Amino acid sequence: MSASRYLLSNGILLQSSDVPPVRNFLETHPGAYTTSRTYNNASWLLFWERHMKRLSESIQVLSNVAPWLLFKSNHPAVLSPSSATLPIWQPTVQVLVNGSLCKVLPIALKERKDGEELAITTLVSGNLEELNACETVRKENMSKILDVHVHVETYVPPTFGIWGNGVHLALVGYGRNVAAAKYSDWVRIRKPLEKLRPPSVTELLLSNDGDQILEGCVTNFFVVCCKVLDSNDGKALCDSFELQTAPISDGVLPGTIRQLVLEYGYAGVKEFHFEKLLPRGQNMKSGRRHSSRVLFWLFNVFI
Repeated sequence: MSASRYLLSNGILLQSSDVPPVRNFLETHPGAYTTSRTYNNASWLLFWERHMKRLSESIQVLSNVAPWLLFKSNHPAVLSPSSATLPIWQPTVQVLVNGSLCKVLPIALKERKDGEELAITTLVSGNLEELNACETVRKENMSKILDVHVHVETYVPPTFGIWGNGVHLALVGYGRNVAAAKYSDWVRIRKPLEKLRPPSVTELLLSNDGDQILEGCVTNFFVVCCKVLDSNDGKALCDSFELQTAPISDGVLPGTIRQLVLEYGYAGVKEFHFEKLLPRGQNMKSGRRHSSRVLFWLFNVFI
């Protein structure tokens, strides 16, 4: 079943036949982006408010520390805005994005087939000429400074719980620069890594030292461990479980689902201890630990 694609760029809807796959689109357009998905036969849009918050935060991070990843310019020699910072109001960004989404989403919902879900990718980039032309950046002129693109693509979600649908991992590549933001240039940067992917591998993991795992190329990474206690008779006892993931300070994306997993664990899974640093000097690739036993790996897509 071929996917249907839709793209609304600054209020202009492209014909479906002219819309590239989302990966190709992101490779050729700078900016901060986020991807959400529908659920239950496209009846729910997952965690939209969280995605808008993360998108606004990514825009702010890029404008402050890596403006070349956010702004497009007709003059490549101009690499940064004249203003020291670009003030971003989350409600303003959300209004601009929601306006675009309300135009393209009804079309995609009407034309999708039963059983299909929608992957909705929002890309926001800065127009450097418009920004530098503004004496003062106000909410009223944000629509001129920011270019908003909403890409919608249909897909059939895989069936979970089937053995053949499991994941296969390989460790390759260093962590991302400016890891606190989700930006489109990473799609281009990771292409050489993907060429190293063995045919059976479904996700590539990133590490700066070959030992401590940070995250996947497109996923968060968690390890579920059984905490082992030594008993008096010398037999190991499984006392409780803990979920380990690299902390944000190590250079990982603050993914939407990552944050939800942490919040859910603190609220309802008391035996899980989240946000623990993957121990240095131990081989997480083979699953060996000195004080605990790895039960299985769990990773989730950045959505």
